[in-house]
Amino acid sequence: MADDLEKTEEPTPKKIEDARKEGNVPKSMETSGFVVLFVAIIVIFFYLKYITYYLEKFYLFYVSFIGVEITKNVVFEIVIKTALNFFILLVPLFIAVMLAGIIGNVMQFGFLFTSKAVMPKFDKINPIKGLKRLFSVKTLVEGIKMTLKVAGAFGVGAWLFTGFLEEIPKLELMSFFEQLKWFEDKVVILIFAMLAVFLVFAAIDFIYQRYTYKKSLRMSKQEIKDEYKQTEGNPEIKAKIRQLQREMAKKRMMSEVPKADVVITNPTHYALAIRYDKTKDEAPRVIAKGVDNLAIKIKEIAREHDIMIVENPPLARELYKLVDIDELIPKKLYKAVAEVLAFVYKAKGKV
Repeated sequence: MADDLEKTEEPTPKKIEDARKEGNVPKSMETSGFVVLFVAIIVIFFYLKYITYYLEKFYLFYVSFIGVEITKNVVFEIVIKTALNFFILLVPLFIAVMLAGIIGNVMQFGFLFTSKAVMPKFDKINPIKGLKRLFSVKTLVEGIKMTLKVAGAFGVGAWLFTGFLEEIPKLELMSFFEQLKWFEDKVVILIFAMLAVFLVFAAIDFIYQRYTYKKSLRMSKQEIKDEYKQTEGNPEIKAKIRQLQREMAKKRMMSEVPKADVVITNPTHYALAIRYDKTKDEAPRVIAKGVDNLAIKIKEIAREHDIMIVENPPLARELYKLVDIDELIPKKLYKAVAEVLAFVYKAKGKV
């Protein structure tokens, strides 16, 4: 009984789908943050000339006020134009970062819209539960991750910076523009080195979040049984329904036996009722079949309605194996069945 209550089983697709509807999905903040940071840096690199152009405009705009009396109108003009230019300058970057944040989340768990995730939960303002979350294993893991991330970034940065210091004496032999180019190259190397560090931590966090998500949704054997009953129905009830369906199918089949032209038997184990309606079918049709007790019942009905019973063990076994109820006999058995029907028709004077 204790084993049934232990959450040792992987979550079912229904459990995962129900959690998704609640807004509970595997989400790595490190992965989303990396995507946002990566896109922001790439946009800034391509956007640099545009930024430089606007900074020059800012400079010229502010210089134009040298010697001008500062009045309320002048101040208003400076504030409005500065705000407008900053807005024009920063909006493309904000849009790119916003789209990157959306993409970073959609990449992890697909498109999801649910209002349940943002609904207020009053249990979250419970101070006792708040303290438990504060000193939980999850909080400890997040703290360790942050420490390792900072240490990793600092270590790689320090290692690269040490290498850069060794090149500083060579800068004296370079022109001013060459020095700027050297500085730009080192900044690019440092930025992409940091991105590589963050990518490693994002990948680790992505895998970890997936693992903890699946672990949090684990189910006990009893929960799986209960879910199965809810979705598929109680097995006992389903078995009873199947039994009733079989009985109804059996009754329908037996009601067809009086319409047969002949019953072919094994003679003891198999019985098949055959009907040939030339106006409807291109070949004889099996309208009932059974083994043992059911075969005995078919033969009893046949006798009650004066239907001829023909013993042909090989044909009976082959028909039973190859043909289901209400199916036409296969071509390879046409001749054998035709011979039986011809015998029956002749015996009844129909030929």
